[in-house]
Amino acid sequence: MKNLILVAAMAMSTVGFAQTKDKKEVPKVVKEAFQKEYPNTKVKWDVEKDGFEAEFKMNGKEASADYDKAGHKLATEIEISKTEFPAKALTYIATTYPNKKIKETAKITDNKNVITYEAEVKIDGKDSDLIFDASGNFLKRK
Repeated sequence: MKNLILVAAMAMSTVGFAQTKDKKEVPKVVKEAFQKEYPNTKVKWDVEKDGFEAEFKMNGKEASADYDKAGHKLATEIEISKTEFPAKALTYIATTYPNKKIKETAKITDNKNVITYEAEVKIDGKDSDLIFDASGNFLKRK
């Protein structure tokens, strides 16, 4: 009886592992779209709610590209310095969240070439992303 339970448990864990692996599999079309735009680039893939995120380095900076399941690029995010971040956005952060340190800043370009900026700030004990338009106007916190 113990052996039967052990075999059943092993079979169930194998099925569960296979399902987890399938969920995390990046489709070939997505990988090919990335390689076409960023040939010979070392990439780490993450599964997102509605697609996939490729994390990589571009010109020595952290970068990521989001793709849908069909391999269409949705947006690119590139790390930038605070000096490249819109001054109006920096003023907003300093005024709205005094004494909060900006951990990271990035420039995001979506698939329609709309540019937004993102600042990662720890607010209420959690990392939050503050999103600004190209002029530095606050859009949202996520």
